[in-house]
Amino acid sequence: MNPLPLTLALGPYDHTRDVTDGTVRVEGVQLRTLDLPIEEIFYRFTLHREWDVSEMSMGKYIALRSQDDTSVMALPIFISRAFRHSMFYVREGGAIKRPEDLQGKKIGIPEWAQTAGIYGRGYLSDYVGLKLKDIQWVQAGVNEPGRKEKVKLKLPEGMQYRNVPDSSLNEMLLKGEVDAVMSARPPLGLGQGIVRLMPDYQAAEEQYFKDTSIYPIMHGLVLKGPVLEAHPWTGMSFVKAFTEAKNRSIDRLSDVTASHAPLAWLAEYTERMRGMFGDDFFPYGIGPGRGGDINRATLEAFLKFGFEQGVCHRKLSVEELFPKQVLGSYKV
Repeated sequence: MNPLPLTLALGPYDHTRDVTDGTVRVEGVQLRTLDLPIEEIFYRFTLHREWDVSEMSMGKYIALRSQDDTSVMALPIFISRAFRHSMFYVREGGAIKRPEDLQGKKIGIPEWAQTAGIYGRGYLSDYVGLKLKDIQWVQAGVNEPGRKEKVKLKLPEGMQYRNVPDSSLNEMLLKGEVDAVMSARPPLGLGQGIVRLMPDYQAAEEQYFKDTSIYPIMHGLVLKGPVLEAHPWTGMSFVKAFTEAKNRSIDRLSDVTASHAPLAWLAEYTERMRGMFGDDFFPYGIGPGRGGDINRATLEAFLKFGFEQGVCHRKLSVEELFPKQVLGSYKV
């Protein structure tokens, strides 16, 4: 059988590079890779589906799935995950000192359906105890005017939300037109009049995981629906290849004999990760085991947040996110 030619767009990650450089092959596939900035990948693929396989915002994906859109289907391969307590920005010397102080304030966001924002609002509502409808939400580009939502929203009645097309969140925060900004990408004024609301965010994130079992999943890997429908075997081929690449990355980062990244104490840091998340500290899949349990707890919370915030048009189950053929594997 001739390999199926497919094009993949993906950011540069150590845990995916063995696939993108051909060291680990995707069975039955001739893969061509585009290395593009993440915002460009999301914009072009979400709006125009310009290639076959893509990194994709999980927020955008669950919005589409909740509308029964099958033009793309995710695999249980979680390309990027990150805690987001560091994403809350305020004016230096201002009155807002704690997350609790955000009640009733104006908060700037780049997009309502941004994955980081969904987790951030879920943290505010379910962990801090704030009422999201009491907050005024202002949508704009982080550092440039003109950013728009990319998916159709179904905001809850009474949610205060408005778009500002002619200014940036960075500018509005410095001018006092918003009280805080929630953004995965920092505003340009960070360190120049803008500071993080939680300077010791790592300690807060570790406690949040201990309390909730949520290890936020930001980006997934998706295939175009017609590709998966015509070639259903491609799903498991990608799962196997990306899992092998991730395992190789973990082995490299755990090696004490050489510096596989320009960081001191890298191997010691990986041991700290194992202490928190288990031996597979960047888990894929939703099957049984510690990694699968963490992913399931994370996705269940994320889907709850997405539905309550109007990103999802209906409540989704975790199983609805992925094609059935990739949720199990054979045993020998």
